Amino acid sequence: MFTRRKFIGTTLGAGVALATAGCATTQSTGKRMIVDSQVHLWKASGPDYPWITGAKPQLPEPFTIERVVPLMDEAGVDRVVVVPPALNDVNTYALEAVKRYPNRFAVMGRIPLQDPKSAALLPGWKKLPGMLGVRVTFLGKAVAWLSDGTADWFWPAAEKNGLPVMFLTFGNVHLFGPIAQRHPGLPLIIDHMGVNTAIAKEGKLAEKIGDAVALAKYPNVGIKMSNLVNASLEPYPFRDLNDHLKRVFDAYGPQRCYWGTDLTNTSFTRVTWRQRITHFTEELKFLSESDKDWVMGRSIREKLKWA
Repeated sequence: MFTRRKFIGTTLGAGVALATAGCATTQSTGKRMIVDSQVHLWKASGPDYPWITGAKPQLPEPFTIERVVPLMDEAGVDRVVVVPPALNDVNTYALEAVKRYPNRFAVMGRIPLQDPKSAALLPGWKKLPGMLGVRVTFLGKAVAWLSDGTADWFWPAAEKNGLPVMFLTFGNVHLFGPIAQRHPGLPLIIDHMGVNTAIAKEGKLAEKIGDAVALAKYPNVGIKMSNLVNASLEPYPFRDLNDHLKRVFDAYGPQRCYWGTDLTNTSFTRVTWRQRITHFTEELKFLSESDKDWVMGRSIREKLKWA
């Protein structure tokens, strides 16, 4: 079995020359572009990148630009949407990845959602090279922000400024129906189908994925079929998720479904990045070749207007 360190070590050597040279994988005619809709990048805490007190990263060591590029090359991933982790609300390191590899990275930035003054940031958000939208998180106590008025300022502001929004919540996707309805011009993306390991172990996947499927009636809502290793109770190729994935795909269609990994989550050692690709391209028989083109990259690029 691959350990996290062994996997990183073997792939680093394979791609280090490309990373050092700053080369980007170019897509030849007819080649399917593979775009991972969620990967966290972070560096050690420091004066220019201070972590929130008590913050815990998904891996014991930083997951840096230098580490991810060789892994992309090894797996055959052309592009990555960087979602800064919840270590802080600082987007500078994610934007540095774009600066160094402009053809390979884009960013869905974090914002201090609990501070209404953050609205002043949004008009200039897309002027930051590589910044395509916002990612917001509603876990733990932050779920209350959806009902106590804390987040009310954000949705109209994001809609006004044309900013796609990825949102993370587990078991509470149903709370976003009214938001989607009130703001039809706001592109919304459900992260990880709204489910995680705890929901799977409780036997509630069908119920909670049903909540995500219900939002498909809103044309402005899409869904990330991502972090699937943490929703499956089986080893690769996660056949216990097949019916759930087909249910989501049938509801949203290829142009509103986005493949992704959340690579650094606790599942990192269970399956390689390449296997996460072949899960969709080889194991999901209900996807046509055209469907795969959309789900594996084209749909997220069009949703985020990433040329």
